[in-house]
Amino acid sequence: MKVVIPGGSGQVGTVLARHFHASGNEVVVLSRAPRPAPWKVLVWDARSPGVWGAELDGADAVINLVGRSVNCRYTVANRRDIVESRVRSVQLLADAVARCARPPRVWLQASTATIYAHRYDAPNDERTCLLGAEPDAPDTWKFSFDVATRWEQALETADVPRTRKVAMRAAITLSPDRGGVFDVLLGLVRRRLGGRAGDGRQFVSWVHDHDFVAAVEFLIRREDITGAVNIAAPHPLPNADFMRGLREAWGAGFGLPAMRWMIEVGAWLMRTESELVLKSRRVVPGRLLEAGFAFRFPNWPEAARDLCARWRSERGA
Repeated sequence: MKVVIPGGSGQVGTVLARHFHASGNEVVVLSRAPRPAPWKVLVWDARSPGVWGAELDGADAVINLVGRSVNCRYTVANRRDIVESRVRSVQLLADAVARCARPPRVWLQASTATIYAHRYDAPNDERTCLLGAEPDAPDTWKFSFDVATRWEQALETADVPRTRKVAMRAAITLSPDRGGVFDVLLGLVRRRLGGRAGDGRQFVSWVHDHDFVAAVEFLIRREDITGAVNIAAPHPLPNADFMRGLREAWGAGFGLPAMRWMIEVGAWLMRTESELVLKSRRVVPGRLLEAGFAFRFPNWPEAARDLCARWRSERGA
């Protein structure tokens, strides 16, 4: 199988490329900043789509992860870049796929669980009304919802009749790789700073990297699945419980909590947004479960123990 991954040089793309390459598949990563890798890496250049567009002809799957990082302050310039990088990449891919004599059988497009409402009372699945732009939501939260909806609308309007389209509404993907979300969270725990964030009530939706990869493979195989699909473990949990589970998995008895004002100040100092920590994301994988997908790590305690063990093994700690 040939898999093309635009924007595949980040943590999630590396997890996917590493897996597909190790499984004996042909992998092509498209990146704005190519780095040496065991698989083929080409420059993603919007001005020269013909260079990388040829790789799509005859490919089995394209997994588009292109998009400027949202780990930044939502200034006017950054907001423009965040939206344009996502929508434009979808448009470029649509044009390239439409020109293929043998277009990819399936297009898996990155989306986000942030498209759903901030809520504590009930989980969100694909049938839930999105309600991500609640009237009383902070402006930055409304912006994230707008990004997600425009991203998916671009995919929906892409005219590629011979290619099946799936929007992956993914929760945070956790792997022991350096610099990833899990590495950052574990760093807090190791420094005794891994307590609850804010009041700790906000739900954390997550997915173990093994299950993320398995879900992607599942969606490639299942030719009957199109449209939006949540990729998240079936049991999201409040932030306080999530951090407690991580502390227990690591063997840390205490974690200093961070008050909301501390998070706001810290986010400002780190040039990022507090939404990434404070918004409640209670997302469940309705369509995956209905289709018969079985999670290897459906619960956080077992997932946390596995990730901690792999983190230690990879670093000799």
